[in-house]
Amino acid sequence: MADWQKITGGVTAPRGYQAAGITAGLKPSGLPDLALIFSEVEAIAAGVFTTSQVKAACVEYCRQRLQAKPSARAILCNAGQANAATGNQGYLDTLESSLAIANALNISSESVLLASTGVIGQRIKMDALRSGIPKVVAALSATGSDAAAGAIITTDLVTKSIALETIVGDRPVRIGGIAKGSGMIHPNMATMLAFVTCDAVVSPALWQQMLARAADRSFNSITVDGDTSTNDSLIALANGQSRTPAIIEWGAEAEKLEAMLTAVCQHLAKAIARDGEGATCLIEVEVTGAHDEISARQIAKTIAGSSLVKSAIFGRDPNWGRIAAAAGRAGIPFEQENLQIKLGNFLMLENGQPLTFDRAAASAYLKKAATSAYLQEDTVLISVNVGNGYGVGKAWGCDLSYDYVRINAEYTT
Repeated sequence: MADWQKITGGVTAPRGYQAAGITAGLKPSGLPDLALIFSEVEAIAAGVFTTSQVKAACVEYCRQRLQAKPSARAILCNAGQANAATGNQGYLDTLESSLAIANALNISSESVLLASTGVIGQRIKMDALRSGIPKVVAALSATGSDAAAGAIITTDLVTKSIALETIVGDRPVRIGGIAKGSGMIHPNMATMLAFVTCDAVVSPALWQQMLARAADRSFNSITVDGDTSTNDSLIALANGQSRTPAIIEWGAEAEKLEAMLTAVCQHLAKAIARDGEGATCLIEVEVTGAHDEISARQIAKTIAGSSLVKSAIFGRDPNWGRIAAAAGRAGIPFEQENLQIKLGNFLMLENGQPLTFDRAAASAYLKKAATSAYLQEDTVLISVNVGNGYGVGKAWGCDLSYDYVRINAEYTT
């Protein structure tokens, strides 16, 4: 069993954090569009960002800030305009945003991190942002996580939030997180954003290492449509307000903290995959028997990202041949005669040989997932074994429906 428990509170569950989300007039819809997360003290900060050559101004800004100083007190996120591919003026808007929120909070601009989401090629509506900043600061609250989670979403159908608690020494340590993402999801980081808060004391180098590994096992293992965003950002703060002993090197307590951080990231990642535009179910692919974890994850992500596999799941068609084909093109060597494929409890291929199975029952399994409780029984499990290696990896995706095309065909119109 996990060495932690689920609690309420999202990013404000850890000690010493406040959050807010307001409507500033950035979105044409009039929905909430400006979020702020604030640590009452300077916090160790780590980040993992998109590897796209076309990066939003906020991504460049955050990378520079974290390289200069791996700490922060505030994360400001606007929704509505991605501020990506907006040239030098877009970067100047980012600098102005950081100064404005720093002045409103009475902190240094070097302690501000930024994120944006929305339509690529559109600058932030600065007049709306300027007038919104005093309001979002005034709205800061120790119970403001839900409001912040609602203010960062775009095409998402639901908000995404989680908080967990464990014991380090004899004191509780908490990690909370919120995220957004529904389409343009194929992170290679490290349009998805995730913000994580923690009240442990962790060395900057170790916190960055933990976050990078957690990202690989969560956000870098999901896919909706194969498109990496210009704005993908995962930012994590650790402010030390749990008053637990500092974790400065690898050991049992560091291992426990990283495991809980990974669990938070995986929950948010799966919520993003399940909320894929037009999706009706979550797909979880587990690959075993590979040479190492990285190889297993690569095969799993290739299967989860296959348009043919995703379409078959949406059609409730137990077409295991598409799973085999996706595994074979993942770029990871394995012997075909070792391949095993299961869909749920249905064994379809063993030792590279097709087996007879109940197609109607397998189709019914897929249909049931599409009508089951959200992020509970709505998961289609695909299990693939490729050999006798020790590598195990997971990836998550969603089915590909007619609505995905409709939503994205009308995105800017």
